Amino acid sequence: MSIWELTVISVGLAMDAFAVSVCKGLAMKQMNWRHAALAGVYFGGFQMLMPLFGYLLGTGFRDRIASVDHWIAFVLLAAIGANMVREAFSGEEEADGSFDVKTMLLLAVATSIDALAVGVTFAFLKVNILLAVCLIGAVTFVLSVTGVRVGNVFGKKYRSRAELAGGVILILMGLKILLEHLGVLG
Repeated sequence: MSIWELTVISVGLAMDAFAVSVCKGLAMKQMNWRHAALAGVYFGGFQMLMPLFGYLLGTGFRDRIASVDHWIAFVLLAAIGANMVREAFSGEEEADGSFDVKTMLLLAVATSIDALAVGVTFAFLKVNILLAVCLIGAVTFVLSVTGVRVGNVFGKKYRSRAELAGGVILILMGLKILLEHLGVLG
């Protein structure tokens, strides 16, 4: 998998964290860069660890399901992406200004579950896992800090668009993997 493809996946995975970070920024009366960096560390850290755990889990059973691995990658990425698209239209997220450890841990885990599933798909693909998890973590960190700022400045206007974009990106990446395996794409 190329660096460009990993970057696109990283951006797609980071959209949940970006959307939550926008909510955090929205709830702030005044911009707090320490809180923005804290959001980046929590979200980026978990987005970095979860695909690694997924990869390790996936490598354990990779040989047994190699004949259908492209379908697994497609279904997982498409399902994660479809869920993100659904969430983009639901408007379920509320602005919560709390940055306490319990709240941030719960949000970090919740926004990185999809990264765990993507890590499983990495086990079936030719991926430099160290590069992938570092890139995912760094992109999520930057987009989370940016999300807090965007939320503080612009409010709710962009949250659902970011989640929609992330969902579409993951669906398209899953489709690309499937089409490449089937020989439709070179």
